[in-house]
Amino acid sequence: MTTIAGLASNRGRNLLHIEDRRPGGAELGVVLSNHAEAPVLDAASERGIPTEVVERGDDESREAHERRVLDALSSYDFDLVCLDGYMRVLTDTFLDAAPTTLNVHPSLLPSFPGTDAHEQVLDAGVSVTGCTVHVVTEEVDAGPIVTQESVPVYADDDADALKSRVLYDAEFSAYPRAVRWFAEDRLHVEGDRTDADGDLTVTVDGDDGGDFPERRVVSDDRSATLRYGENPHQDAAVYADTAASEASVVEAPQLNEGAKALSYNNYNDADAALNLIKEFEAPAAAVIKHTNPAGCATADTLADAYADALATDPMSAFGGIVALNRECDAATAEAIVDSFKEVVVAPGYTEAALDVLTATEDLRVLDVGALDERTDRLTEKPLVGGRLVQERDLWAPDRADLDIVTETEPTDAELETMLFAWKVLKHVKSNGIVLADGTETVGVGMGQVSRVDAVRLAAMKATEHAEGKGPEGTVMASDAFFPFPDGVEEAAESGIEAVIQPGGSVNDEDVIAACDERDIPMAFTGRRCFRHD
Repeated sequence: MTTIAGLASNRGRNLLHIEDRRPGGAELGVVLSNHAEAPVLDAASERGIPTEVVERGDDESREAHERRVLDALSSYDFDLVCLDGYMRVLTDTFLDAAPTTLNVHPSLLPSFPGTDAHEQVLDAGVSVTGCTVHVVTEEVDAGPIVTQESVPVYADDDADALKSRVLYDAEFSAYPRAVRWFAEDRLHVEGDRTDADGDLTVTVDGDDGGDFPERRVVSDDRSATLRYGENPHQDAAVYADTAASEASVVEAPQLNEGAKALSYNNYNDADAALNLIKEFEAPAAAVIKHTNPAGCATADTLADAYADALATDPMSAFGGIVALNRECDAATAEAIVDSFKEVVVAPGYTEAALDVLTATEDLRVLDVGALDERTDRLTEKPLVGGRLVQERDLWAPDRADLDIVTETEPTDAELETMLFAWKVLKHVKSNGIVLADGTETVGVGMGQVSRVDAVRLAAMKATEHAEGKGPEGTVMASDAFFPFPDGVEEAAESGIEAVIQPGGSVNDEDVIAACDERDIPMAFTGRRCFRHD
């Protein structure tokens, strides 16, 4: 375990934050201040951390003071020294006797060294500042850099606002990171600190890039301030990644300028709808409600695809989002406005289609441009205190990927439907079930904590809500394996005739047997497609 000797002259908020976080298991073994009234002393004592005070006499040399500091620390075992607002320039007397000593400076060194960094930043008119964790040398703020963290400078900033942002958004990230690297024996300081040529170097094992780098810096620009968030009592805004090239709803022009702007939920649902129809090459339409497909279909024409998608669950589609993967024509537009929709998303519109769509009050019409290659490889979900980052699920099986595990072989038509259903299923909240016929959905069971309940919901939707459709003769797709035969048995009672699922359960043989008993063909994909948000 790494033990730290912390030196501070005032509040020592970085030291206390490191103690509270204990990065890499490191902990404060002692806090020393050169001011007897420094608030950090009481805060450390409250945490059970020993404290020392070594004030410098009026006529005392730096070297003599540092020898007394070292003497005060001599009864403590520590591996690392961390400075935090320690308002003394250290000399070789201390640095030669102490282990690696780190400091955090409130600017992006080598810019703006010294005690008035925030004022220097504001006077210079720069748009970005931050903090630097560096190895301490006798030359002030000139030691080799361990890590840095940036923050924006805003037009209305004063020194106090900037100081607070740098502390909480930069220093509180960078300093624990450097301590963690040291505690994990990944931070290496090499060379002679006293060498005039300045060949003291810092290296960090594993501080690499790639899709999941050791450090992430994300910078987005606010595209719009929204009326509210998911609920009216929540404030919200949408931010744009201006480097993104993939078709997106974030900055898609709204073609009916008189309609109200998109809400938080509109953006979320429109994004989900657009991502779904990007799965298909044939003319495709999807209706989304609360990020889940109410219906999806492909057909020879866009109007037919929309009609088939809507017919899956026209009741749930009320007030939904429509996404199309072709230029919207007048026939499709006429069908869309026949019932209430919030937003239409498409890669273009004919003039006749626009005349129809813009005549409907508050139907937002978004033109996302050409649906070219899906270039964004990662997706992320904010958490309180962090975020999850993962690869986007861009995989879908083709026929060669399917493992037919039952005695009964699926027909070519059933195989085609299996592949279609899987592409829709990827966009259904888990536990998810899709019933499909041909290349159109018939029933969708989403967001259930029980997979059997998801089957029941899909069958109920197909029976009670679908227009001109039903569960009989459909293909069932499941986003994860069936742990027991009951899911297949439930589906069979509703008349499903084929199954596609990932496989991989310890009870796969029982599930296969249940299908064989009913002459139901089943294919395994070998991959699941969970979607939890």
